[in-house]
Amino acid sequence: MIRTFSSIDVMYLVAAARWTLALTATAFCGSALLGLVLAIARISPIAPLRWLVAAYIYVVQGTPLLVWLFVIFFGLPLLGVSVNPWLAAAIAFSVYGSAFLGEIWRGALISIARTQWEAAASLGMSMSQQLRYIIIPQSVRIAIPPTVGFLVQLIKNTSLAATIGLVELTREGQLTAAGTYMPFAVFTTVACIYFVMCFPLTQWSRSLERKLDVAR
Repeated sequence: MIRTFSSIDVMYLVAAARWTLALTATAFCGSALLGLVLAIARISPIAPLRWLVAAYIYVVQGTPLLVWLFVIFFGLPLLGVSVNPWLAAAIAFSVYGSAFLGEIWRGALISIARTQWEAAASLGMSMSQQLRYIIIPQSVRIAIPPTVGFLVQLIKNTSLAATIGLVELTREGQLTAAGTYMPFAVFTTVACIYFVMCFPLTQWSRSLERKLDVAR
């Protein structure tokens, strides 16, 4: 029996959005941790390390996110590692996101004038001390707007997790559309929920960009 699309279905969609946000938060933390390592490695004086990290970034950025989802979800079990859709999605998004955050943050680090690095070195600071006390505090201002922009893209990209069966907002929309035969109404609602999640972050990113640009 076909049922109509009702307020209860909307509530289910809103409830499913919490898994979208949870996946986004998990993936962003994973991307940030790995991305910071990649950014620092990219400016390392050790050339082979820079080349290795650059190759990793080029490969990841040049491969569709959907492919990484399939590789993790279907590939790891072939190696004897059992993963559920949630873990597979978290790993895939973290790997994919790290390549982009790594480049964003590398750009912020190298944007700091070379004289700042030289002044820190003249004080006898090690590489880690230069980054901790001099370079990173200045580069954070530059990195925040594009990082927030990336976060918006990450929220929208989590919709791909529906392809491996993770029940987040998009997957719940698919299930609801199949049960009500009202895909236009369902996915219009899904689009509105995504908009409500993304629009404030987009505005915040633009506001930060204007404010921090003036602060320069």
